[in-house]
Amino acid sequence: MLVSFALLLLGALTALVTPRLMARARWPEREPVVALWVWQCVVAGVLVSFALSMTFSAAAAWQAVRGHVFAPAPHAVVEAYALAGYGPWSAVIAVLLALGGLWSGAMLVREIRRARRRRRLRRAELLVRAPLLPGEEPGADRLVVLEGERPDAWWLPGAAPRLVITTAALSRLKGRQLDAVLAHEQGHAQARHDWLLHCSSALAVGFPQVPVFAAFRDEMHRLVELAADDVASRRFGRLTTALALVGLNEDRGVFGPCPPPDAQVPLRVNRLLTPADRLTAGRRLRLTAAAALVPVVPVAVAFVPGLRALG
Repeated sequence: MLVSFALLLLGALTALVTPRLMARARWPEREPVVALWVWQCVVAGVLVSFALSMTFSAAAAWQAVRGHVFAPAPHAVVEAYALAGYGPWSAVIAVLLALGGLWSGAMLVREIRRARRRRRLRRAELLVRAPLLPGEEPGADRLVVLEGERPDAWWLPGAAPRLVITTAALSRLKGRQLDAVLAHEQGHAQARHDWLLHCSSALAVGFPQVPVFAAFRDEMHRLVELAADDVASRRFGRLTTALALVGLNEDRGVFGPCPPPDAQVPLRVNRLLTPADRLTAGRRLRLTAAAALVPVVPVAVAFVPGLRALG
């Protein structure tokens, strides 16, 4: 039972400590792509810890599961885990973690279905506002221009992804500013940020009391925008990208004396206009490697007794 408890404790500590550490860090705004990778590895580490704890608890509780999990293992390896001494709590832990896994899957399926429903509604609305011309195939054009009084642009993912922009945005944004907006939206599409948002929302909605999942969702929404801003600024410059953001959002009240509490646009503009130095390549590499080790640690913990028995 020691391995199962250790994995459970490891997952819980990671879920509690990581949001506090990341909240104190100042480097994620300088390297949003690295921060996205770190958050994904941390959440993967939490899920792997709980999944392995469930596996060992189930193996201790039921002989049938033990036979499948340790089927190819020598007798000395099975003895090293001392599964017979786990006690009655092993079944309770296994069932609770299994229910948590099923609930996570159900939340992800619900989030994907809701996203597809929203996309269908938006595509239907798009077809009404921009009907197909005679001989035009559905989804043939990746860029759609809509008549609209508010400057706006968004990427509509799906089997036939489309970039939608309003006529107000075309009239307000000139030259490279328009190119920067298009590059921003293409950055979202190329990195498949929609999947990150779906997964983080599913975990946060399914487990609202788990701090790491709520922080994961909030940071995904913030970091994907910063990463897309960087894609645009590398191609067309920070000042051009900042002016494009202002042009798209100046009529929405985000720059007024009382902006909404969750308004991120002013912070994004300030970040573009007063850029901090990027981390060195060595530090980026160390952060990436350290994050990749997070989901590896619970796997190593799970194999320690077996490797000792074989050694």
